[in-house]
Amino acid sequence: MKPALLEVMRMNRICRMVLATCLGSFILVIFYFQSMLHPVMRRSPFGVDICCRKGSRSPLQELYSPTQPELSNTAVLHQMRRDQVTDTCRANSAMSRKRRVLTPNDLKHLVVDEDHELIYCYVPKVACTNWKRLMMVLTGRGKYSDPMEIPANEAHVSANLKTLNQYSIPEINHRLKSYMKFLFVREPFERLVSAYRNKFTQKYNTSFHKRYGTKIIKRQRKNATQEALRRGDDVKFEEFVAYLIDPHTQREEPFNEHWQTVYSLCHPCHIHYDLVGKYETLEEDSNYVLQLAGVGSYLKFPSYAKSTRTTDEMTTEFFQNISSEHQTQLYEVYKLDFLMFNYSVPSYLKLE
Repeated sequence: MKPALLEVMRMNRICRMVLATCLGSFILVIFYFQSMLHPVMRRSPFGVDICCRKGSRSPLQELYSPTQPELSNTAVLHQMRRDQVTDTCRANSAMSRKRRVLTPNDLKHLVVDEDHELIYCYVPKVACTNWKRLMMVLTGRGKYSDPMEIPANEAHVSANLKTLNQYSIPEINHRLKSYMKFLFVREPFERLVSAYRNKFTQKYNTSFHKRYGTKIIKRQRKNATQEALRRGDDVKFEEFVAYLIDPHTQREEPFNEHWQTVYSLCHPCHIHYDLVGKYETLEEDSNYVLQLAGVGSYLKFPSYAKSTRTTDEMTTEFFQNISSEHQTQLYEVYKLDFLMFNYSVPSYLKLE
């Protein structure tokens, strides 16, 4: 085996939860990366005490010590993705870890599957509807068999899936240590355009028009008509970008989850994700997760071509009318997502 490949397979970065603190009635949970000074051979970072499910190997064991030869190359790829996240967190520690603590409320995007020992952090506009459907099949204990038979709106009913913030601190500790944690990411600006198209150009999304559209038009549009201020259903992409980079916006409240950064939704600089899937290799990465969970022989990621999908070409068009100043400011907002998940600066950007 080549030295470079051996180096890829060295485990010198592991994360764990080391402290849980109660502050009055408000619980604070602190996550830190373990020391990176002494690299060790790649293996399960949690040792041999991982509880096997029903006599079989856990997803973590299969990920870090694959028994199926065909999965070994895939394991190397995902180790490189983990290293990219860790290196970015280290290099940008002041920016990526402004917060030293996480609260249970920060864990509300982490969906838990007890039966297969999985934790999935869902990111809106990155196939999260289909992955929530899959999690409903995995946790349904026979209630569901075909994920595509689950209506999209039912997949987003919070009561249908259990999230990590619903557990006690010791239970959170145990699951973060013992379960395989994964998320799926997407080119940041393609995801942003997808969110804009879905929430501001579709007439049925009246709740977003009222909640955000009216506010955006009021702040960003000169001489807005009374009807536009009342309806909020014709927000321009340039106005949406201006709203996102406006310092007042982020001081006022956190971004909506559909355009919030991945590092703010899933906290990868505080929580060690074992697997980072990508939208660009969605089906392949998803089925790899299902293989690791031991269900790949009978459960596959839903495969279908979506004609309305936001593409790179479409994203390029949307950015044509954004000034270089605003492009630069917007890139700074999403910079960590670009770096952390190894997305290059788009060629259409005119950064100052």
